[in-house]
Amino acid sequence: MDLLPGVRSQTAATDRLRVHWIESGPADGVPVVLLHGNLSTGRFFEHLMPGAPAGLRLIAPDMRGFGDTERVPIDATRGLRDWADDAAALLDALGITRPVHLAGWSTGGAAIAAFAADRPVASLTFIDPVSPYGYGGVRREGTPCCPDYAGSGGGTGSPDLTRRIAEGDRSSDDPASPRNVMNTSYWSPEHREPADREEILLGEILKSQTGDDGYPGDLVPTENWPTVAPGTRGILNASLVHPREIFREAIAERAAAIIVVHNHPSGDPTPSAEDRAITERLRQVGELVGIRVLDHVVVGQGRWASMAEEGHW
Repeated sequence: MDLLPGVRSQTAATDRLRVHWIESGPADGVPVVLLHGNLSTGRFFEHLMPGAPAGLRLIAPDMRGFGDTERVPIDATRGLRDWADDAAALLDALGITRPVHLAGWSTGGAAIAAFAADRPVASLTFIDPVSPYGYGGVRREGTPCCPDYAGSGGGTGSPDLTRRIAEGDRSSDDPASPRNVMNTSYWSPEHREPADREEILLGEILKSQTGDDGYPGDLVPTENWPTVAPGTRGILNASLVHPREIFREAIAERAAAIIVVHNHPSGDPTPSAEDRAITERLRQVGELVGIRVLDHVVVGQGRWASMAEEGHW
């Protein structure tokens, strides 16, 4: 692998999977873990490494489903905790026990948030992160357009782009070619990587695992527009906020009941029809697992609304 000066390529077996990563800096340096986004690899951070402060150890792994890391399925029912746990397993394998600094780009931003929810960290840096509500069919306040999250998940991925990645397409003759997607979506339209660097990064994209277990993931047919809802496998489904994630934490804490809170960036806390629909779905799930949903509170600008007090129960 032709790397920039001072950058090293490593591969090691963890207790979860075999991971490839690039790194720079001293082995005893302050650890900074860099998690890439969808359809990319650790090499997208490589340009930062030669100029990094001498006391930092930068570690940029290829995340599950991408690059040269072992190809294993992404369990989307865990959100991005597969990625978070994989990163933690790598740190364990490297003998790094101190809290680390984490930076996450795009999907990697959601992964570092999941990491920090379960472990102490030194800091979090979000680089153009995925929406906290995931990709696709939600309104601006984060509530789903439909109770089944139609318009989100694996079914919203581009079949043409997926096919071209699987075929190793290096052309530039179509908007859906991986090269054109990278140059129009990964950075500003005015920016263009040097030709040799563009070829390297394109090659990294083409290593992506495609299909139901990778990109884009599986789907569930629905009567709601646009006729696809999220499945349980793959990266686009893992990037969603789902009721199962709410109850995962409640179950782990052995909670008997929960109160759900979310905000409306518009400033108006009036519960929407979608708020009421997702609340009913949460209550149904709660009944199945024996955890009562006591209230759903919507926070606005200096105001809030209790759906229980307002009779939406």
